[in-house]
Amino acid sequence: QVMFVESGGGLVQPGGSLRLSCAASDFNFRVNAMGWFRQAPGRVREVVATVDSGGNVPWYADSHKGRFSISRDDTKMMLYLQMNNLKPEDTAVYYCHTLLGFQDHWGQGTRVTVSS
Repeated sequence: QVMFVESGGGLVQPGGSLRLSCAASDFNFRVNAMGWFRQAPGRVREVVATVDSGGNVPWYADSHKGRFSISRDDTKMMLYLQMNNLKPEDTAVYYCHTLLGFQDHWGQGTRVTVSS
């Protein structure tokens, strides 16, 4: 049973930074691409960033380029999302994700609130 536990969310002022973490277990983490998604209140879940299995090919949604950085540590089975210059519109629940076969796997999410 694939399991993800996200952490690192919280309340931050506009312009601030947060680092999200995702601890993975019970699957072959190192061979799978991973991603961060988010879901704001009243909106559909959207992709934030993804990274390939080698950690060498990150991808970012346009609105996050230059502000967010995705990384992974395969030895620790950890996925990270460094978020800088946060904006109120970044307020959402952030989820760790992978696709195994044709099945999506999600964590429980960590809430990020950007507000003054």
